[in-house]
Amino acid sequence: MKSIVNYFKEIFSGLKSLVTGLRVTGHYFTHPKEIITQQYPENRETLKMFERFRGEVVLLHNENNEHKCTGCSACEVACPNGTIEIIHKRVDVDGRKVKALDTFVYHLQMCTMCGLCIPACPTDAIVMANTFEHAVFDRSKLTKVLNNPGSKIMDGIK
Repeated sequence: MKSIVNYFKEIFSGLKSLVTGLRVTGHYFTHPKEIITQQYPENRETLKMFERFRGEVVLLHNENNEHKCTGCSACEVACPNGTIEIIHKRVDVDGRKVKALDTFVYHLQMCTMCGLCIPACPTDAIVMANTFEHAVFDRSKLTKVLNNPGSKIMDGIK
């Protein structure tokens, strides 16, 4: 007798779940503007990511190929898994040797997109871009040099 009661309880539970799902589907069918799911990649040209989306770290450059990175390595220290690698060089400034950025290496394959490097940067030189589609066949293509060839630090940034 108990197994028959459980059998009908399971049928009732399944019907209740089905009605709940149909109610949600019906709501979005009658309110199409509330649907946030997008049909990717059909809308690749018009796809707009959310502001808070974290795609990859980007070193900002201005139109004169200048950046704000001083090579202080604060972002490298803040990164929990060694995604960022700052290679320094010594340059002469007013007759004394100072540390400067030589190469900003970013290992995208190791990045967890935590964004801890962004607030660690004292000069706001890096940001998280909204880029996606990072799939490649060669893993070495995920290691990027973020400073442009021939770029230099902006005047006034120390």
